[in-house]
Amino acid sequence: MAAANSALPRTDRVKIHGSSRTATPSTRRPRRSTAPEVEVTSCAYHPGVTSYSRAERAALCDLVESLGPDAPTLCGDWTTRELVTHLFIRERRPLAAPGILISPLSDLADRSGAAAEKRHPFEEMVEILRAGAPMWSLFGVLDAQLNLSEYFVHHEDVRRAQPTWQPRVLAPAVEDVLWGRVGSRLTPLNSTAPVGVIMQRSDTGDVHRAHPGASTVTVIGLPGELLLFGYGRQRVARVEMDGEPDDVARLGTARLGR
Repeated sequence: MAAANSALPRTDRVKIHGSSRTATPSTRRPRRSTAPEVEVTSCAYHPGVTSYSRAERAALCDLVESLGPDAPTLCGDWTTRELVTHLFIRERRPLAAPGILISPLSDLADRSGAAAEKRHPFEEMVEILRAGAPMWSLFGVLDAQLNLSEYFVHHEDVRRAQPTWQPRVLAPAVEDVLWGRVGSRLTPLNSTAPVGVIMQRSDTGDVHRAHPGASTVTVIGLPGELLLFGYGRQRVARVEMDGEPDDVARLGTARLGR
């Protein structure tokens, strides 16, 4: 992890997606309602919480419960029902879960998801998710390692798809943990980024060199925003990008991390 802005290539700055530095905390709480206009604002972790993956899981479950099964997400045309089903299959249907990532097996995941939806009403499936992955599942044994990024990104997929969403302000300790997850995202990013990529923290200047290349774009933001960017949510990630305009445009629309 190397420091600093001054060590980065001198390039033209192109600002897109807004700036992470303008985020301000909100003191409002989400209304518990099934109405589509439910407020989506900041979600603070309870004092003493050290399992951030469990905190994100609980926050996501609270949010989808309040929005109901038909709210939009940033996962293509998925509704909250389909997102919850995806997470359910991932953790509790090991024979079908490979279909989530492997296209030729997608029918297996689809059939398993349809069966799960038929067996479990939406509210019941949310409560099953809230309880956590079973201990016989790899996702239960390696909860912190495997679930934090998944639940953080999908929590934001739901939050940022709502018209009233506002950015969360995360504690520095949470951002530090997410920064580690940005580092673990480098391998899939390497195979999909069309240009060289440097991920830079806007609060500390630390960098991850995600992908070498003849032309390089530096993506600057808080770790949570960089993680969203690395998972292909460039459109909603509050980051700045430094690089040649054509390179910035290519990276901003690339399908990252597949």
